[in-house]
Formats: sequence, structure tokens, C-alpha cells
Amino acid sequence: MEKYLVPAEENPRKPSRLYQWKRSLIELNGRLESKYRHDLSALLLQSYSQIGAFPHLYHVNGGGDAAIPCQTHMNSSGLASDSTRQFAINKQGISALEFDNKGIYLVSVTKSGCLTVHDFESLYCQANDSFSYFGEDERKSEDESKHVLHNSLGQQLDAVGWNLANQDEVACTSMKTNEVHIFDIGYISSEPVEVLKTRRAVTVHGSDIHKGLTDIAFTSDSRLIASDTNGGVNVWDRRISALPCLELTSNSRSTLNSIKLSVENQMVFGAGRHGIVYMWDLRGGRAASAFQFHKQICHPPVTSWKLSSMLERIGSLKAQSDIVSKEVHSIDFDPSCPYQLAFHLDDGWSGILDIYNFQVTHVHCPPPAWL
Repeated sequence: MEKYLVPAEENPRKPSRLYQWKRSLIELNGRLESKYRHDLSALLLQSYSQIGAFPHLYHVNGGGDAAIPCQTHMNSSGLASDSTRQFAINKQGISALEFDNKGIYLVSVTKSGCLTVHDFESLYCQANDSFSYFGEDERKSEDESKHVLHNSLGQQLDAVGWNLANQDEVACTSMKTNEVHIFDIGYISSEPVEVLKTRRAVTVHGSDIHKGLTDIAFTSDSRLIASDTNGGVNVWDRRISALPCLELTSNSRSTLNSIKLSVENQMVFGAGRHGIVYMWDLRGGRAASAFQFHKQICHPPVTSWKLSSMLERIGSLKAQSDIVSKEVHSIDFDPSCPYQLAFHLDDGWSGILDIYNFQVTHVHCPPPAWL
């Protein structure tokens, strides 16, 4: 056997092959390889949210033989091309959704007029079981006994929210009407338990002003707040009347897209199409121009911020991009930092507004085009 052995000095160890670290290569030459770019985009998308498709295969009249498919599902299925399907999704798809306080139930509304309350765990498990991610659609029959609530109201719905004081109640509204419909999810009924309306508004010529509602929010004492398409915010006290007890006005008549309450439920923040964020005080503080008419109190905002002017104060940002007044798509508070108000603009830019120091502290540019 010894003749088959190779002396150690005649079998020198070959040096191992050194692999280039992709990130080092990118940092050296400043160029992103296409494969790395693809991998990075997938990681970014996964970090933003859990990606999943939830089918909307509900029936209007239950799951029996007499049931017909929901209008939202009918509008999004059987379309000829991908472009047509995408148009239908934008026109008829989900317009708003919100979790309850415990994150167990998810309420959603659609442009086709569907109000649906989901048990999120059942919804997520069903989505994973019903779809194959290898390109083949393998939908299974839906267990409609697990539906908490599904109403097809027959009109466009644009906003929805949970009652903070009573988690059995959800409210929804539309830019097409001046009404807020409140439903009790403990009762399987297509009829709301309460309907709130805005006050009638007229022009100087006597014609009615359309006031569709764009966003809603509940206070902890069950007051309801809704922004409208006429630049105002309506506040209802349901113990008193189905009409607003308070109307907050802005300096413009343009649509307010989003409203949020401060943690103490004392301040209301609204943002709209002119790129301005307004702040109102619900505790009764009124400016000199405030007035009272038939127990109806109207007053302007305590202060307001024009985001484009605030962004212009950031010299490094102004030097790199043209800053124009952009429509504010949505606003929301940081749960861990109550004085930081996040904003998102319709062109993809977002940032954080410090409501104590009246300045923009963070700015995030839109994702690059290759994403």
C-alpha cells in the first residue's frame, strides 16, 4: 500500500479560490449589477409588508343557491387584458381599511360599495391555501361561514373606521354623499344602526354646495369626525343630534384628503390638495372670526403649515430638487412619538412634521425607478 501513498511534499495544498464580495465590488465601482438589483428589490418589498393576495369571492345573499357574486368580484374578474384589469382594480378595488384595537379584525371598503369585516387570521390562512405562487391559480371554494360581516351597499365607499369606545361599531362614508353610515357588526344586517348627515350649505346664489366626505375618525368618547370635499371638518356628538355640533373650517374650499386626532383627542389635523396641513383645537378655543349660529359653532384652524415652504428651508434638499406644492395624500401619527406627524405626498415623497417645533425633521424620497 505504501507505493500508492504520495509524499506530503509532492502534494502541496492548493490555495482556495477567493470569491469577490458583491457589496465590496459595488462600493468600489459604484455600479449595481442587475442580479444584485433584483435581489435587493425583492428584499425591500418583503421588508415593506407581507405580500399576499386576498380574494374577494363573497356572495351578496349568503352562500346558498340563490346567492350572486359580489359586485366587486364581478368587476375585477373576466377581463380581457392586464391593463384593463389594472384599471378595474384602481376603479373598483379596496379604498380604505383599518384594524381594530387588538389587531384581530380588519374592516375594509371598496369603490364598488362593499363593507367587509374580516377575521384576519382566517383571511390570511385562506389566502395562503387558496393561491399557488407558481403561476397557476388554484382557488378553492370560500367558507362564507367565517365571514364576520359583508354588506354590498351599492354606492362608492371611500373611508372606514372603528369606534374606539365600542369595537362592535364600524363607520363608513363616501365622497359621493354627505352621510356617515354606522354598522353594528354584532348584527348581520345590511341596514346601518345610525346615519349621520352634514348640514346643508348654500352659495351666495342659493344653490346647494356638495359636501362629500373623505375620511373619518372616532374620539375616545364616541364623537365622530369627518373631513369633506369643501375644505371642512364636521364633528358629531351622537348623544345630541344626527347633525354636526361643530364645523371646523379651513382657508380654502378644496378637498381634505386625510384627518387624524392627537393622542389626547384634543387637536384635529387635516391635510389636503393644496399641500397644507391644518390644526384645529376641539377644546373650545376660537379665533376672532369664529361665530355661532343656531347652536352650530364654526371656527378656523389654530395654525397651518404649507409643506413646500417648510421643505424649502432644507438647503441641501432645495439644491437637489425642485420643491413645489404637492397634494398631501395622507397623514398619521407615530404611535411611539405623539408629536411626530408623518405625511405622504401624491408624488411619492414622505416625511415627518414636528408639531411642537413646527419643522420637517425627516424626508424620504420615492423609491428609485428600477424598483
